[in-house]
Amino acid sequence: MNTDPISDYLTRLRNAIMANHKIVEIPTSKTKREITKILFEKGYILNYKFVDDVHPGLIKIALKYHPATKQSAIATLKRVSRPGLRQYVGADELPSVMNGLGIAIVSTSRGMMTDKEARAQHVGGEVLCYIS
Repeated sequence: MNTDPISDYLTRLRNAIMANHKIVEIPTSKTKREITKILFEKGYILNYKFVDDVHPGLIKIALKYHPATKQSAIATLKRVSRPGLRQYVGADELPSVMNGLGIAIVSTSRGMMTDKEARAQHVGGEVLCYIS
């Protein structure tokens, strides 16, 4: 049993990047699916596939690396809100990651979105993680 599935998701991604894996498999949930879609839309991962024919369900993520330097597109993954200390922000206090070069994933009443999208829609919520 995992008490913080989002931390587990980020740790699996981080470990796969450090080991230079091409593909990582992660157990699925609705939240993890939304985070994966955001990572794909923003260009941090190459591709993804949801596999629902196995019992827990899986997300297969193809990691993105620079062809010449072999550097990952994801430099840092940081969990912000955690089960022991939730971090909620209003629409006016949304964080900016690396002066706009990174993204913060925010869980709002209108769904999961980046900090820029939440700022444009003027909604706040729980800051889940920073990615740059």
